[in-house]
Amino acid sequence: MMKRMAFVALSAAMLSVLAGCNYEQLVQQSDYDYGSRKPGDPKTVGPVAYGNVTGNEHHHQNAFFEYSSALSNKVTSLNGVASAIVMLTDKNAYAAILLDWTAVGTTSSGGTEEQNNTGSNAGVFNADTGSPYSDGRLLATPYNSFFTVNDHHNLSHELKQTIATLIRESLPAVQEVHISANMELNNYFTEFAKEAWGGRSLTPWIGKFNEVVQYHFDGGKVMPLQITMPGQNVPNEYQMRR
Repeated sequence: MMKRMAFVALSAAMLSVLAGCNYEQLVQQSDYDYGSRKPGDPKTVGPVAYGNVTGNEHHHQNAFFEYSSALSNKVTSLNGVASAIVMLTDKNAYAAILLDWTAVGTTSSGGTEEQNNTGSNAGVFNADTGSPYSDGRLLATPYNSFFTVNDHHNLSHELKQTIATLIRESLPAVQEVHISANMELNNYFTEFAKEAWGGRSLTPWIGKFNEVVQYHFDGGKVMPLQITMPGQNVPNEYQMRR
């Protein structure tokens, strides 16, 4: 809500006081527009900063990972991003994001159509069943949730470039930055973050973490089970033995 109000205020200010300036160009170069790809837009300049830029076939075999509060807050502060959980490893950065309506062009194709938020108008959570109950463990759901995009390839290049550049400004040595708005990835990252928020070690989760990022970013053959299935909110037996 605050981001939406800020967007309206900035738009009004630009229209009223920037006489003689190209308002459309100003918006295109801001983080309110991730879809224009006009010449001179700083979000389109330079090499691609995200994805498998190293060509390393073992790039998702991380030795450890940790939650970054600072980078999570920085990415969340971007317009178009409702929530971000950033995890750092010995070589990479991974960002699980949710989208909102405070910027345009956040997707490269299609729209954010995975959520049905009409239940809020009727005072229910699930608009299909009429149930007022939600699963408190989940950050992202198909109902009354910020927006998810199943395939990270369908996120705007400008959005991913903006996020990756922001992360690399703080971590120049990071090898790769991977970004997704996938629902299940967000919920797994939330579980990992809860462990960190509780002061617990993430070491027992490294096997599950690598399994999740390998599947979502590199077509891994092992499909992680849904986070709501029994046993998925604790490390698996192999991890426990380690």
